[in-house]
Amino acid sequence: MTTFIAVLYIISFALFIYGLMGLTGPRTAVRGNWIAAVGMGIAVIATLLTPGMSNWLLIALGVAIGVVVGVPSARKVKMTAMPQMVALFNGVGGGAVALIAWVEFRTTEGYAHEPAYVAIASLFAAIVGSVSFWGSNIAFGKLQELISGRPITLGKLQQPVNALVLIAAIVFAVVIAVGGDAELLMIGLLIAAGVLGVVVVLPIGGADMPVVISLLNALTGLSAAAMGLALDNTALIVAGMIVGASGSILTNLMAKAMNRSIPAIVAGGFGGGTAVSSGGSGEVRPVRSTSASDTAIQMAYANKVVVVPGYGMAVAQAQHVVREMAKLLEAKGITVAYAIHPVAGRMPGHMNVLLAEADVPYEQLKEMDEINSEFAQTDVALVIGANDVTNPAAETDPGSPIYGMPILKVNHSRSVIVLKRSMSSGFAGIDNELFYDAKTSMLFGDAKSSVGEIVEELKAL
Repeated sequence: MTTFIAVLYIISFALFIYGLMGLTGPRTAVRGNWIAAVGMGIAVIATLLTPGMSNWLLIALGVAIGVVVGVPSARKVKMTAMPQMVALFNGVGGGAVALIAWVEFRTTEGYAHEPAYVAIASLFAAIVGSVSFWGSNIAFGKLQELISGRPITLGKLQQPVNALVLIAAIVFAVVIAVGGDAELLMIGLLIAAGVLGVVVVLPIGGADMPVVISLLNALTGLSAAAMGLALDNTALIVAGMIVGASGSILTNLMAKAMNRSIPAIVAGGFGGGTAVSSGGSGEVRPVRSTSASDTAIQMAYANKVVVVPGYGMAVAQAQHVVREMAKLLEAKGITVAYAIHPVAGRMPGHMNVLLAEADVPYEQLKEMDEINSEFAQTDVALVIGANDVTNPAAETDPGSPIYGMPILKVNHSRSVIVLKRSMSSGFAGIDNELFYDAKTSMLFGDAKSSVGEIVEELKAL
């Protein structure tokens, strides 16, 4: 039986890795998810076959509750709310690890007869899992706008408070590790770690939230791997390390894409504040408006059009009508491409998933480094709901909070048309200098309705 279980684990891990490889592109992502899901199913079966496994009724009840809650939620969630769903599900994983660590503490009488590595790994999992759970819930609240997206800080007390609750959690862990078996110690550890998760994420603004989600996801993976080590559960160790490693790599890549360090983000990010002019003058500057008819004519006589999607497109659910517009342009012999910034939207790959849902060819999706060199040969850059990721202040204004952040250089295009509801700022809370460029025209209104009008005008040409 032991050999059979080991073989099942090996098969499941191979499926994990193969499934993860499928997530590198929209065309193979669904298949990759199914392959990884089959791997997880095999890992669960292997775990249940472990000698000494009991409480089958409770296990079945837990699975049933998870299915009843998870499946309808995942099926009904809108693509615009997917980041919130990811944050929430990730938090549940961290919370589960923290609870398992608590149960292990209770059943072993404070790790009294366990090797030191079991206590250390379990306590680490409890702290990190609790931080991930409560931090993810705060991230969910910010994304769902239940909590203000702007930084909520304690001012000069922020870092001392962060350090204090971290030290408190570590002190509780040390006391338990050296022999303390009072349950209040573990409860105190979980509370201190939970407070740490809250006070660390609250000061982080909306502009940094995609990085926060990725970082918390990595923490959940690391906590699961540590708990697997404590329980001698191979599935938890391998799956947790895969999640932790991939999440860490993604977090680092996204931080680089924003020209921000991870410590700076954790220390308190920017975003969600009142819009201010990046130049600091606060003057009201004129912008040039356009119409759907003029936009259609301008694109119809272009050789190349680059669509720059952002969160505004996601909110309006405009991806399908954007695809229809692109087909009309392609039928006229116009080259169409899509410029994707690494942190456009509210989670990694947000725009890729939305456009893949509308059957946009994967070859037309151009990452920032690839498309930036093409803007100089672009006749029309159509910006749909993107803001901070197109702001030239990131390159020209040293006083801007986004200075140094790599952007999509749409201002190098021969003309720019921005579809937006209003002149409101993005998550960074600053004016977008692109809006005031002499080459830029603003088409105000709901993105889906505006693109729909452009489609009708294109059909009439």
